[in-house]
Amino acid sequence: MSSRLHQLSERGVSVWVDSLSREMLETGHLKRLMHEDAVVGVTSNPTIFQKALSEGEWYDDQLRAALERTEDTREVFFALAVEDIKRACDLMRPVWERTDGVDGFVSIEVDPDLAYDRDATFDQATLLHALVERPNVYVKIPATVPGVGAIEDSIAAGRSINVTLIFSLERHAAVAEAYVHGLERLVAAGGDPTHVASVASFFVSRVDTEADRRLGEIGREDLEGRLAVDNAKLAYQHYLEVFSGPRWEALAAAGARPQRCLWASTSTKNPAYRDVLYVEELIGPATVNTMPFETIAAFQDHGEVRGETLTEGVDEARALLDELAQAGVDYDDVTDTLEREGVQKFSDSFTSLLEGIDAKRAVLAI
Repeated sequence: MSSRLHQLSERGVSVWVDSLSREMLETGHLKRLMHEDAVVGVTSNPTIFQKALSEGEWYDDQLRAALERTEDTREVFFALAVEDIKRACDLMRPVWERTDGVDGFVSIEVDPDLAYDRDATFDQATLLHALVERPNVYVKIPATVPGVGAIEDSIAAGRSINVTLIFSLERHAAVAEAYVHGLERLVAAGGDPTHVASVASFFVSRVDTEADRRLGEIGREDLEGRLAVDNAKLAYQHYLEVFSGPRWEALAAAGARPQRCLWASTSTKNPAYRDVLYVEELIGPATVNTMPFETIAAFQDHGEVRGETLTEGVDEARALLDELAQAGVDYDDVTDTLEREGVQKFSDSFTSLLEGIDAKRAVLAI
């Protein structure tokens, strides 16, 4: 096929979808996305899961069985979610094999309430890997300071990790260092890094939303709509630097693979912006763009694959950070705010999900 998303894939951008539900699996929706829209990866989403759980009957039978075994709502959720992840991993397994373990991954996230607990995050990541028991599963760990430690420990233990909620260049550098050092620990202990993989999920649209709000307040609309893309471009430059040179070459010789940049939150929040902005402007080799259904449909309809846009305007991107500082917008405060809010949003979503399971329990009269 030669759809726009297939053309995007040919440029080295792996197309992932940011939703997973039992309905997508049962109806063949995910399989169609793989065939028609070049989708080669999946990230699960508690908000989507909650909607599917509350509106349909797709989970009712398994939910009844799970509730007969335990009253722990978190345990019930993970039982339901792990089943979806297993089935999606099996569906994606041929992609994982065809790409030699580069794509074909399905992600499940740790409990967001553990975001500031290194040891508990590591323990749950270990448990989730064991429960899914598939080579093409990623466990998502947020890039808080304690989370970065759990990421390094997980990589050192030979487990594949999707690092989520990265907003700042400084934190992205810490995440890349955690990955590389984790691999060094693994190799030093006699482990095999061949099947250890990771992506660094760099959030995009939320950066513009927060920066634009601040710029609007000080009357600098001329700088709006630039930081998200430029921030990602600078992160990619750091990726190119880290995964080259003698230190990395030693790991690569042992079979290690780079930690790819994944562009997350790629639907535009501002209707004044082109709805495929965060796809068209972030095209480059060895990257992932995880999209909601709406962005997939929009890009298939009118997206443009112009070339390697990700490496264009890098000097201008660096200059923008200085311009923002001069204008009075504190980049570090923007990204710190986004991280705090991101963790809170994940936690709130997870709480709503658990409340949804309790509500469903009442409907099923269990």
